[in-house]
Amino acid sequence: MAVERATCPARPWLSIIGIGEDGVAGLSSVAQRLVSDAELVLGGKRHLALADSLIRGRRLSWPSPIGEVLPEIEKHRCRPVAVLASGDPFHYGVGDMLMRVVRSEETLCLPQPSAFSLAASRLGWSQQEVSLVSLHGRALESIVRYLQPGARILALSWDGETPAKLAAFLTARGMGESFITVLEHLGGPKEHVRRAKASAFDLDDVAALNTIAVEVFAASDAVVVPLSAGLDDALFEHDGQLTKREVRAVTLSALAPRQDELLWDIGLGAGSIAIEWLLHHPSLKAIGIEAEAERAARAARNAAKLGTPDLRIVQDRAPEALADLPSPDAVFVGGGLSNAQVFDVAWAALKPGGRLVANAVSLATEARLIELFQRHGGELVRLDVARAGKAGSGDVFVWRPAAPIIQWRVRKP
Repeated sequence: MAVERATCPARPWLSIIGIGEDGVAGLSSVAQRLVSDAELVLGGKRHLALADSLIRGRRLSWPSPIGEVLPEIEKHRCRPVAVLASGDPFHYGVGDMLMRVVRSEETLCLPQPSAFSLAASRLGWSQQEVSLVSLHGRALESIVRYLQPGARILALSWDGETPAKLAAFLTARGMGESFITVLEHLGGPKEHVRRAKASAFDLDDVAALNTIAVEVFAASDAVVVPLSAGLDDALFEHDGQLTKREVRAVTLSALAPRQDELLWDIGLGAGSIAIEWLLHHPSLKAIGIEAEAERAARAARNAAKLGTPDLRIVQDRAPEALADLPSPDAVFVGGGLSNAQVFDVAWAALKPGGRLVANAVSLATEARLIELFQRHGGELVRLDVARAGKAGSGDVFVWRPAAPIIQWRVRKP
């Protein structure tokens, strides 16, 4: 039986206060009063120290994992609680987490300038023309999709070692001429701004609290992930089980990714379909199912290299591997349709209105797709690709056709 929430007075009881490195001096009189009146004040150890002179109630620093604090907040419902957070709590902050248990009308948020705002103002950069990224608690490779020639990036750092690691990462990808600016303790008395070229990065004793600005300069041979669908096959490590770029571009078009959607890639192989799906938008999610351990490991390496380290890989055989997975919005079947249960389980799990796309090369799998097409409708398409290649040792070129691909596309009612 669901427990009804207590009915609170019209005024908010949870105050979310942005606090900067200037501490109490940077808080408005309203914010100061909300912190002083709170029965419970939560925040990081640094935040609590910055507001120490104001706090009269019980203080609680964030646990690990941070989500474990939510039941404690629930216990104080309708009584004054203050949460201290860096800058803007609703931009890579705790605001989103708090909204899981508290309605917006029960809260009052008083933000401060975010680290991004402060960094942009120091550098004279327009935020609408800059990629804003968080590397805090995330893999360094997640920045790859933003590494475009001439791009400007502002990144929240994980710790004091992140700038040096990023410099080495850029250099290894042929972007050593890029400039890195490290902005430490922005907005406070210990603010420090330093700049260095990635290939000659020599900044030491970097504070754990820092923001990184990157001006990307890419050499002609730099590893840049294009913004188009159908990435060059050479970007993927593979053992031959790879959906080739022309077919991959058509397949992604048929899968038609939309914001916040989840893809199941059954028969992951090198991971190319799932990786390109994820590259379309940061909100997209993908789960790859791959029975072979070596291929699963290879797909994970490709995902990291191409900037999608959040690709979830399930190493198991379908359909058993599909049990208990979250329902997908789209399914790609690149292998495994010889087992009739794979389609049945995937189709049952697919959300209404979801898309399923399956590619076949062998005659047996083609026959299976024709059978499914006749039963469920959709579109059946044959894709033929030929590449020019030399005939013998001379300079005569001929067309060398690849094996035709039969693609079935269907939307679930």
